[in-house]
Amino acid sequence: MSDTEYVDERIYTVPFGRAWSTPKYKRAQKVVALLRKFVQRHMKPTEINIDPTVNEEIWKNGIGNPPRKIRVRLQKDDQGFVLVTLAEADVEVEA
Repeated sequence: MSDTEYVDERIYTVPFGRAWSTPKYKRAQKVVALLRKFVQRHMKPTEINIDPTVNEEIWKNGIGNPPRKIRVRLQKDDQGFVLVTLAEADVEVEA
């Protein structure tokens, strides 16, 4: 994926407080849906690709206790595809 040129790159902190209005056994799925909705609103993509590290971060405490917020990097290419990665993961690789 290093050959892909990204047109737009942004870092956001995505709040997931609305997930706590759903039953405990559906919270992690609700967080993923909220993340997709957030990306759709802010980047207007044709397709959204969520990196497995973001999914692992959401699910690391189980289905009933996802994080309240998460910091992500959104990268959009010229065709409208958006890649969602952890913001801190890219900083560690560069350093």
